[in-house]
Amino acid sequence: MSEKTPVDFWFDPLCPWAWMTSRWVLEVEKVRDIEVRWHIMSLAVLNENKLDELPEEYREMLAVQAWQPVRVVTAAWQLHGEDVLGPLYTALGTRIHNNGEGPTLDAIAGALKDVGLPASLIDYAEQTDFEFDAQLRASHKEGIDKVGQEVGTPVIAVPGPDGQEIAFFGPVVTPAPQGEEAARLWDGTLAVASVPGFYEIKRTRTKGPDFSNL
Repeated sequence: MSEKTPVDFWFDPLCPWAWMTSRWVLEVEKVRDIEVRWHIMSLAVLNENKLDELPEEYREMLAVQAWQPVRVVTAAWQLHGEDVLGPLYTALGTRIHNNGEGPTLDAIAGALKDVGLPASLIDYAEQTDFEFDAQLRASHKEGIDKVGQEVGTPVIAVPGPDGQEIAFFGPVVTPAPQGEEAARLWDGTLAVASVPGFYEIKRTRTKGPDFSNL
């Protein structure tokens, strides 16, 4: 049997579009021979030096709220291993996005309980001198360096047809495709991204993320 194709996925638990794409790639895992490996990136880190350029309604979110879930996820990763990243992300995303709880401390604490992680990890949410800041920033840099500073989450990286790594932002999709539709999008994404010289496909979004089928 051939080994599964590794798919490296960088996420910020705050981002609804990364959440939609993550549910899609887990659907792909059911119908294609891939294995998702989860990594952390941070919208707070990405935007920390340009808050003044952002609309006012985003400033507080990125200056305060965006740090809390990603710090807890990073601490869980550092203290309990990378295998907790996928389950904790699913628990957080379900509460933050599907259930509409938002990135609150209660939602984070509930997610920790959902996956059986120590409740004490919530203490890292508001740790301004964050113990694992270097590891968070290194993981973020690894992902964002693959695609450039002008994009956000999610970032996906896969082996290319001749062995080199192919990385891209997205795909941004809503609602998250299921079954064979998920597989078709996966096959098409890889086909386009593997063309030498390919740079970008984009169209204007006309609606927000649809969580109704999650």
